[in-house]
Amino acid sequence: MSTDVRTRTKGRVDAYFGISEHGSTIKRELMAGTITFLAMSYVLAVNPRILGDGPGGDLGSKGMPLQAVFTATALAAVFGTLVMGLWAKYPVALAPGMGLNAFFAYTVVLHMGIPWQEALSGTFLSGVIFFVLAVTKVREKIIDAIPMQMKLAVGAGIGMFVAFLGLKSAGIVTASPATFVHLGDFHKGTTLLAMFGLVVTVVFLVLGWHGAVLYGILATTIVGIVTGLVQLPHSVAALPHGLDQTFGQAIIHLPNTFTSQMIIVVLTMLFVDFFDASGTLIGVANQAGLLGKDGKLQRAGKALAADSVGTAAGAIIGTSSTTAYVESTAGVSAGGRTGLTAVAAAGWFLVALFFFPVFAVFADVPAVTAPALIVVGVLMSRALGEIEWNRLEYAVPAFITVIMMPLTYSIANGIAMGLLFYPIVMVAKRRAREVHPVMWVLMLVFLYYFWFLAE
Repeated sequence: MSTDVRTRTKGRVDAYFGISEHGSTIKRELMAGTITFLAMSYVLAVNPRILGDGPGGDLGSKGMPLQAVFTATALAAVFGTLVMGLWAKYPVALAPGMGLNAFFAYTVVLHMGIPWQEALSGTFLSGVIFFVLAVTKVREKIIDAIPMQMKLAVGAGIGMFVAFLGLKSAGIVTASPATFVHLGDFHKGTTLLAMFGLVVTVVFLVLGWHGAVLYGILATTIVGIVTGLVQLPHSVAALPHGLDQTFGQAIIHLPNTFTSQMIIVVLTMLFVDFFDASGTLIGVANQAGLLGKDGKLQRAGKALAADSVGTAAGAIIGTSSTTAYVESTAGVSAGGRTGLTAVAAAGWFLVALFFFPVFAVFADVPAVTAPALIVVGVLMSRALGEIEWNRLEYAVPAFITVIMMPLTYSIANGIAMGLLFYPIVMVAKRRAREVHPVMWVLMLVFLYYFWFLAE
């Protein structure tokens, strides 16, 4: 390719995504997409285990074909992330959500006894309803009705949650029957490896290196291989297969979803996806500087619709609800600001589709990517400084939002609890007229959620 052609191509890419306008570069966007992929790539190993059958799956004989789930997981991530990057132009990657796949597997299939084919139909239906809410701007209005102070709390809370995930994956924080959590075992090799990764990543970050998180992951991987904590793969590539067993099952079994039992399933999927994705988009947008001066999510309609399209498409391919990932903040922290970051992440998911044996090295040792999550949590928590803590009508619901996300291991629970308290404190402050009507509706919805749906 000649120099003129390369220059024109870069110019078109820059203009389409608005890269220079957002103060970024193509190189930085591509690196940010790589970091986002590395931070969330564990989904390619975990999702098949949760939904799959056989010795490697949690559902045993009731589960989906293991290889098919892996292939569907990768393809759903590619499709959903491309839609988000090319259409909504957000630096956000999508993949099957961890909380939603657990609900799909343990509640719907195991507890309720619903076949996985019908569970996929329920997932598809929730995605369709989600899309209708997005294109009719109903969901956008709900998000815009949330006060800016609460949006800041959501972003900070997600940061705390991400950091907690990283600390847990690193083995720095572990479970305790007496105190719920306590300090991990620092005589354990993987914990020491994660600590090494955290130190070098922080050093790179403080030095101002834009690729600090990626360099930290690479340095940790190299040390892990040298010390024998990270094993080299037995093979390099494997052709994807298995979709003939799952593709289209959601459509075939759709008539079976119109029962009272499945209505509960669909509404629960919709609710959790609704607020997890909303919180993630607000948090990532705030981190990337994509929230307007009025606190509104820019291009919200497209971003929300892209998320719903990912869920519907993922169900047709053969996996649980596809949603925006909080790990996208890892790429944003490395400078990602446009949809090109998402396109790059989608490209890596496509590559991973053919190189699962290599990818499995990272999945087997979470300590490699855990430092990235901890650092991202630090960066996102900066939003705490913008909250008006001296005004209790903001401080109380904001604190509850932030603290409940890591303690209940759920972004949705944190949002629900915080926004449940917001109207209450505003009434006590005699500022009820300032509460948007949507907030009163949400308050009733959250009461219903905690009483009937929360586990």
